[in-house]
Parts: sequence; C-alpha cells; structure tokens
Amino acid sequence: MREGFIAVAQVGELKPAQMKRIEVAGKRLLLCNAEGEHFCVDEMCSHEDYSLYFGCIKGRSIKCSLHGSYFNLATGQPENEPADCPIRSYPVKVEAGQVWVKPD
Repeated sequence: MREGFIAVAQVGELKPAQMKRIEVAGKRLLLCNAEGEHFCVDEMCSHEDYSLYFGCIKGRSIKCSLHGSYFNLATGQPENEPADCPIRSYPVKVEAGQVWVKPD
C-alpha cells in the first residue's frame, strides 16, 4: 500500500470502455477505463441501488442500464434524470505498471 492506495489491476488490463468489479476496504467498486484514463466509482447506482456494471461507458460517463441515468466518472455527479444524487468517485493513480485506488 502506498499512501493509502491499493493496487487493483495491471496497466493494460482494461481496454477503453471496459470496467472491472473490485472490492477494496469492504467497498464494492468499479474500476473503469474511459478514453484511456482510469476512474474508480461506487458499483451501485444512487437512484435504484442497481449495479452500474450492467451499464456501459460512453466518453467519460457511465450509464445505468436500469433507468438510463449517466454519471460523470471523474466527479460521480449525475448527468441526467432520473438520478439526482451522485455516486462516489475515488482517487486513482497509475504507477509501477499497476493501477492504484485510494478507498478513503
């Protein structure tokens, strides 16, 4: 662990528009590659507690497949209705050939 960061994937493991379910510090998260940049967010949609893993990544947003809400991967903010509460986003860094997430 480096300064609270935990290694969760190898660089190159996820291609653009792919995501991976991870569990870090007891939290169910999604590691996402959006346009070549890694992001980490809560797995569950804030609107209906439905897994965002079943959605898709478009640009720098993730879509919930249940009701169609999009969330900004960098900020977690909802971009359209019906979701009106953000999901949490977590710091990510790429170092030493690995992708690291800070779950705090």
